[in-house]
Amino acid sequence: MYQPFSKAVGCLILLIVPSLAGAGEFIVRLDPSAATEPLSGRLLLLLSTDDSDEPRFQIEWKVTKTMQIFGIDVSALAPGESVSFPADTFGHPVDRLGDLPAGQYRVQVVLHRYETFHRADGHVVELPSSWAAGQKWNREPGNVYSEPLEINFDPADESPYALTLDQVIAPIEPPSDTKYIRHTKIKSTLLSKFWGRDMFLGAHVLVPEGFDEHPDARYPLMVFHGHYPDDFGGFRTEIPDPNLECEYSDRFDIDCYNRIEQQEAYDFYKQWISPDFPRFLILEIQHANPFYDDSYAVNSANIGPYGDAITHELIPFIEARFRGLGAGWARFLYGGSTGGWESMATQLFYPDEYNGAFIACPDPIDFRAFMLVNIYEDTNLYYEEGPFGHIERPGNRDYLGNVSATLRDFNHQELAKGTKTRSGDQFDIWEAVYSPVGEDGYPKRMWNKLTGEIDPQVAEHWKKYDLGLILRENWATLGPKLEGKLHLYCGDMDSYYLNNAVYLVEEFLESTESPPYGGLVEYGDRAEHCWNGDHDNGNHLSRLRYNTFYVPRILERIEQTAPEGADLESWRY
Repeated sequence: MYQPFSKAVGCLILLIVPSLAGAGEFIVRLDPSAATEPLSGRLLLLLSTDDSDEPRFQIEWKVTKTMQIFGIDVSALAPGESVSFPADTFGHPVDRLGDLPAGQYRVQVVLHRYETFHRADGHVVELPSSWAAGQKWNREPGNVYSEPLEINFDPADESPYALTLDQVIAPIEPPSDTKYIRHTKIKSTLLSKFWGRDMFLGAHVLVPEGFDEHPDARYPLMVFHGHYPDDFGGFRTEIPDPNLECEYSDRFDIDCYNRIEQQEAYDFYKQWISPDFPRFLILEIQHANPFYDDSYAVNSANIGPYGDAITHELIPFIEARFRGLGAGWARFLYGGSTGGWESMATQLFYPDEYNGAFIACPDPIDFRAFMLVNIYEDTNLYYEEGPFGHIERPGNRDYLGNVSATLRDFNHQELAKGTKTRSGDQFDIWEAVYSPVGEDGYPKRMWNKLTGEIDPQVAEHWKKYDLGLILRENWATLGPKLEGKLHLYCGDMDSYYLNNAVYLVEEFLESTESPPYGGLVEYGDRAEHCWNGDHDNGNHLSRLRYNTFYVPRILERIEQTAPEGADLESWRY
């Protein structure tokens, strides 16, 4: 039996387990109080030198600021049983547990739980079981974790360090309806069939002023694409809290940014209810899934038919329930980053169903500029290689070009979080959406996650989602359906080099004839991610004004393109 004795600061104890013990190892026990049945998933070991928060909330992309993460897969870990992290456990930024330097750390473990999915394609896969928090492993209900404890770590000490998984993340209380914000969800027939279990699409709908008082009015629909929303964001009916404690924004180098956010949310409400503001519906979609916080709103071999589910199941349901006009001329798309890519992809893949896409700082829309990589010609994602040397490719910069992470850093941190494309992060979702299904049922790797070597066969499959290529190859038939609908905006110092792909798409769009594309491409001078076309305000403000910034252009588009006999009156009160 265990013979514990004190070795660490606080409550961390040493457990002598001969079958598991090893120099510098960590032993993790699943406490019966946290689980009544065996659990599988990704076990994450987190170490921090910063006591300002729990280690599970201190993992970020900036290499010099993130804390340390290591990960192993566990299968059917029974209550009361233990598992160890061996010295060769992979991690980031230190890539091997055995190389972790001695020192005093705050340590914590989290088990990101997996469940078994029996998909319609015949594959059986183990994937995250909860995405109620939008695929945030450190906040997902049902995940189990330990309290953070301080240790004096010595890799030469032969005694293992012991932690206990005895905390469970609580369920998330769903938001309540208000006068202006309504919440709903549907069971998707298409997605449920694909995943072999009930699958749902959620929606947050901002209804216009006078919605309940004008039961005969029917409204245009604005679809705001983006990452998982736990509620409709940036809308506040109460005056800003004058006693709100200031929070500094590292991204924008602005103090009291939380106060600015509250003020902008309240100002949006005041605009929304003003007599001159157009009466629209705004929809934010919840389409988190076993791979990511959203689906990219397209049909995918690994993710499922989310494009069809959103456009053909969810949108008609929303329009029927909230009195939308229910026609392509009265539907519009907008968003930034992932939402920018989704807006453009949805407009291209369903050209008759929407009347315009306002596309800000989109994820790579031309894979000849997949950030700084040409996936069709380059052989390695992480390095640009020459005959005698190579240089590592950056993945993130500020508006002056200072680099905070490389493409290798992004991917190695993801690999620590999850194997088989299960990190729930950015590069893995690109592979999950764009890649074919591998023989094991998981997305086929576009590049070797350790080395960065690109698989040219998988790159060929990605062409199905290369939006620039789709435009170039199909303009004769697609162009007439897209005339006047594509509006692109990007900072010329985008943090993820996304402007490079916009340049390539712009070059093609400006060359179009029969018809000309008739849209707009604009760049923000020295603007980083995610500039949305506002030349008058800094990005710290413009990013908070998506819901109002495009409204005048949408209204103009409606007036120019509405078919004869269309309802242009019932919603103009």
